[in-house]
Amino acid sequence: MEGILISGFADEISFLFDEQLKTVRDLGMKFISLRSADGKSIADYTLEEVKTQLKPRLEAAGIGVSSIGSPIGKVDIRDDAGFEKQLIQLDTLCQIAEELNCRYIRMFSFFMPAGEDPALYRDKVISKLQQFISVAAKYNVILMHENEKDIYGDVGSRCRDLMDALGSDSFRNCFDFANYVQCGEDPLLCWELLKKDTVYIHIKDAVSGNKENVLCGTGEGQIPRILQQAICEESYRGFLTLEPHLVLFSALQSLETADAKSIIKENKYKDGASGYAAQYRALTDILNQF
Repeated sequence: MEGILISGFADEISFLFDEQLKTVRDLGMKFISLRSADGKSIADYTLEEVKTQLKPRLEAAGIGVSSIGSPIGKVDIRDDAGFEKQLIQLDTLCQIAEELNCRYIRMFSFFMPAGEDPALYRDKVISKLQQFISVAAKYNVILMHENEKDIYGDVGSRCRDLMDALGSDSFRNCFDFANYVQCGEDPLLCWELLKKDTVYIHIKDAVSGNKENVLCGTGEGQIPRILQQAICEESYRGFLTLEPHLVLFSALQSLETADAKSIIKENKYKDGASGYAAQYRALTDILNQF
């Protein structure tokens, strides 16, 4: 389908970067979202390490980078030292994005204190995000805010608030179906709220009962309906990025506030490569119906 590019978080295949690239290449994919490689978060790589350890292997495999899957903004809103560390990391990540010819860096809007009203922290969220955006603007990089669970922008209304307050050429929306389901939101209503600011889509599905992730198109994310509307009626063009969450993988615990086994209760496929391939086939089956 012209203008629609499939990418994915390849660290769900294996912690080994060469295994990630082999599986992606064998599927016929041309892009990955770079979150971790060889067991190390992309935020912990130096620019020189990316140049010498990752870029040559990407080029040899013929694989591009659709986005940097950073942990920027995945820190408690009250943790000022953690924020300052992430400001430094973001500068390096912007340089890495430039080196890899990548426009997008995925990020978040800070974990909220449990049991407290996120509105109490809005001004601090806005102020800290503005500082992140200023760093990205220097490099002509687009920060994409993902609606992760337990952060300020976890529900549609607060994602809309962030776009209204900060939306710009350097700060746009990344849409994740499953996270909305797991937050008790209606993904279709959230899409209506955020479609004009959405430049990137994650392909992850879930059910609300036990909040577990499932194969895309089989959960409550309304993925087929929303993608058909987005692509065929609203002319969305860009990346659809696989994030299966169907098999326990080594980087998962660092991505979730809850125990990993409460997110993926059991492996639904024999290994990460099988789960990744199943998600890829399920997405292409959906797209082939349009």
